[in-house]
Amino acid sequence: MAEKTFATAINCMDGRVQLPVIHWMQERYGTEYIDMITEAGPTKFLLEGSEDQLDAVKTKIGISVDKHGSGVVAVVGHYNCAGNPVDRDVKAGQIKESVELVKSWGFNVDAIGLYVNDQWEVEVITE
Repeated sequence: MAEKTFATAINCMDGRVQLPVIHWMQERYGTEYIDMITEAGPTKFLLEGSEDQLDAVKTKIGISVDKHGSGVVAVVGHYNCAGNPVDRDVKAGQIKESVELVKSWGFNVDAIGLYVNDQWEVEVITE
């Protein structure tokens, strides 16, 4: 049996953004499964979270990378986010900063930034 492939998304808990991100990542990376690490307002959480909170995210990424073989981590922000209600330009900046943070953690993965717009379509912010 062929081994299943994984990618990882640090995504909002908002259910409206789950499927667009899953489908986009499956198509873009040819992965079957997307490990979801969810928080309300994930970019704000990453940039303002405590050391303990960030350690928990790092642990989850480590499981996805080490146990599932994930080769990419996407940081996702979206339109109309209740957990981080800022406009698109501010959110795009937060996504870029969050991607740099994830890169600084030293996982052997590609880190990308995605934005889900008001049509629930995925836009690439940074690759």
